[in-house]
Amino acid sequence: MSKFTTLFGAAVIALTSTFSQAADLVVGGKGYTEQLLVASMTEQYLAAQGYDVDKRDGMGSTVLRKAQENGQIDLYWEYTGTSLITFNKIKERMSADEAYATIKELDGKKGLVWLNRSQANNTYALAMRADDAAAKGIVTISDFATYLKGEGKDAIFASNVEFAARPDGLKPLQKEYKFKFARKNVKKMNSGLTYQALKTGDVDVSLVFATDGRIKAFNFVILQDDKGFFPNYALAPVVRQETLENNPKLEAQLNTLAALLDDNVMSTLNASVDVEGKSIESVAKQFLVDNKLI
Repeated sequence: MSKFTTLFGAAVIALTSTFSQAADLVVGGKGYTEQLLVASMTEQYLAAQGYDVDKRDGMGSTVLRKAQENGQIDLYWEYTGTSLITFNKIKERMSADEAYATIKELDGKKGLVWLNRSQANNTYALAMRADDAAAKGIVTISDFATYLKGEGKDAIFASNVEFAARPDGLKPLQKEYKFKFARKNVKKMNSGLTYQALKTGDVDVSLVFATDGRIKAFNFVILQDDKGFFPNYALAPVVRQETLENNPKLEAQLNTLAALLDDNVMSTLNASVDVEGKSIESVAKQFLVDNKLI
């Protein structure tokens, strides 16, 4: 073993020790607006309750999950669909209640406790400009499928690259609703660009994430998933069992916060950051103040 390897290993051990022991609670988070917001809310709220909190956000899903399993992260907010499909490899269709019960059991065996899920469901969705959908009488994805088979046969769809290619993405969606976009009418782009393309009229319908603040800000309407194709991605706090045992009040405190979150709340908060340009910390703090949590 080289001297460099030895020193590197020692540094990792030291970092891990600091990472896991520097605070009463280590709060994790992923790297996009909604996750940064709930991580900041949680940090500020729990700090006001007297905890010494260390926030570690900006992580990818897999890295964050591994860090929690390894004891480096005490808690973070996860989506039911992510745990079901990505971490537990469950592919069959389930209702929201079935999915929550399944991951609560499976993750519980790993020492990870799912607390109460919020009413915020950041799932995939299809969106149109509200005035355009109203003019065409389109409310549901089934309505859109009917439109596409008739006068809308040349409608253009904006999708991120992942959804267009993934086995539970565009192809099975088209199969479920019995429609098909012409290949030339599927425009693949970065997720963030899909919103702008729909807003400017470059496309007719777009893949979106249901709680994205730009949906409300750009006057889009989400098409109702009347056949229940898209998995539920309810947002909930997930905490290590050991952490809950060491902090008896923590479960009730996090459940209090979860009860305040729904699609409209998260969409509004996300828009405050992504559209109005406010800081993550200030938006999170104002939400806590408004709800008398700090």
